[in-house]
Parts: sequence; structure tokens; C-alpha cells
Amino acid sequence: MQAAELLAELAAGTPRSGVELAASAGVTRAAVWKQIEALRARGVPIEAGGAHGYRLPWPVQLLDAGRIRAALPAGVAERLGGLEVYWELDSTSSELQRRGSAAADLSVVMAETQSAGRGRRGRTWLSPPGLNIYLSCVKRFDQGFAALSGLSLAIGVIVLRTLASLGIAGAGLKWPNDVLAAAPGAAPGKLAGILVELSGEYQGPCAAIIGIGLNLRLTDALREQAGQPTCDLATLAGGVPPDRNRAAAALVAALAEGLRQFEREGFAGFADEYALYDLLHGQPLRLRGAGGERDGIGAGVDSRGALLLRLPDGGIQRVDSADVTVRRA
Repeated sequence: MQAAELLAELAAGTPRSGVELAASAGVTRAAVWKQIEALRARGVPIEAGGAHGYRLPWPVQLLDAGRIRAALPAGVAERLGGLEVYWELDSTSSELQRRGSAAADLSVVMAETQSAGRGRRGRTWLSPPGLNIYLSCVKRFDQGFAALSGLSLAIGVIVLRTLASLGIAGAGLKWPNDVLAAAPGAAPGKLAGILVELSGEYQGPCAAIIGIGLNLRLTDALREQAGQPTCDLATLAGGVPPDRNRAAAALVAALAEGLRQFEREGFAGFADEYALYDLLHGQPLRLRGAGGERDGIGAGVDSRGALLLRLPDGGIQRVDSADVTVRRA
């Protein structure tokens, strides 16, 4: 029995005994136990109820490419270069990078789990199976890199459009590529992360590989392991997140439409929406980058997506790359 098969057996959330699971898969109880421990090590909260067997604390929906494609608007489904779901990859973005020019425009790759999920500045992205969405998409542009300024900010707006289509509110955007949200009375935590990687010519055709990790449900252990404040859709949706296949389809559809808009309008087509959800505007900020630390007040973003920092002397500084924290008094 493989881990994927075991998770499918437990997906309904009803108790299953070790004897029953072993008989179903034609393996020993020891083999079942081995895979139980493998899933637990990856963050899946499998409970053991003695004579009642093993169970998940809530049902999970495993990703299914057919169900996701069937939930897409017809026009979107026709434009996709491909839609694939894997049990495990090192990372969905790395998979598209390996394919290079062989990956068709608007090819989408998802995985139930990643062994080396990547975030900004080389940080890891926790990727437990069955709980969240890990997705990458390749988009090809005729313009060069300069025309793609603000793309990561536009992707943040696209993620918020996705949440709105699922009836979920309460999230905002932290420059340059984080989607944050919080339970009532709690500090904002990371709900989704975005990683955009460019390749091609500076003034000619280029491609963007867009990676998105979206938290649907996190356990207390995963929150602790993350080492930073986090949030999930279950928190924002009253305890029950949307079906994962429905959420994945909504994200793919919003990406396809949003990237087409970005191709026509650039970041200008997203600037007003970004301003509505900008969590750093008016906040006291501390920036850390190659030039050391800088303090100031968030003053929005410019037309190409650079962060605007109002300095103590009243001047405005444009920032293209830095780690940003909200400065506490």
C-alpha cells in the first residue's frame, strides 16, 4: 500500500481498522502502519482510535484533474495548455522549469504534496498532502521582462478574486507576494504565497512560471512548524473550507482570465484593486535589504508595482526588493 492509496481510503473521515485497510490493499498491517507514519510525518493528522482504527478528524477531497477541468468555464478549459495533477513532486514550479519550451502556454501543474516546495528568497513552503493547494502555471509573453513589472502583485489580486468567487472575504495583500488573513482578534497570517520566476529575453519573448500555495486547512502542528503566523480558508469559512477541486478550478479560471488581462493592460489593470487590499498602506514599516534597514510609512505602490515608502523627512523612496515587516512601537 502506497501513501496515496491509504489517504484515499481514509478520505471520507470515517474510522478504518488496520485489519480492514490491510485486507483492502492486500498487504500486512505492518505495511499499513508504515504508510500511516509516513503520512503523519508529512503533516496529515491521522488519529488512532484503538479498536475503532484510524481516521482523519474531517473528510478530505483529493485532487482530481477530471473534476477540476469539468468545473472550469468552457472558454478557460479550451485555452489551457494542459492540466495535470500529481501525487508528489519536488515542486510544481520545478516541474514546469524542467519542461522548458516544451511546456505549452497556460500549462497548469498541481501536486497533492511537494518534497521541496519553494517560496520567495529560497524559503521552503510546507506542503502536506490532502490539505492545501500547490499549483504552478506557465504563461508566455511576447513582451520582455520590463513589461511584466508588477506581475506578482497582479497574481495577488487574482488570488483574492478567486476567494471572492468562493464566497470568502477577509484577506489582504502584503507587498510583494503574500496573501494574509486572520481569525477575529488574531494577528494576520500567511494564507497564500506567490513565487514568479521569469526566463527568456529582456526585450523579447519571455515566460513566467507562477507558483501559488494556498492554505485550505492547517493543523496546530503545521502552524507551529511554519514558524510564522498563518491562516487558512477553513478559518475564514467558519470551520469548513471549500471543496479542494472546486477551489482549484476557481484558481485556475481566475489565473487564465487574469493573465489574459495582464497581457493586455499590465499592472495598471490591477492597481486599483491592489490598493483596496494593500495591508501596508499607512503602516509603519521596517525594510531590510542590500542597503541595510530603512524605516518609514507605507505609501502604496507605483505604476510598476514598486513599494512606496514615506521617509521620516517626508520624501518618498521606491523599493523594488526587500523584506518588509510592520514596525511595532
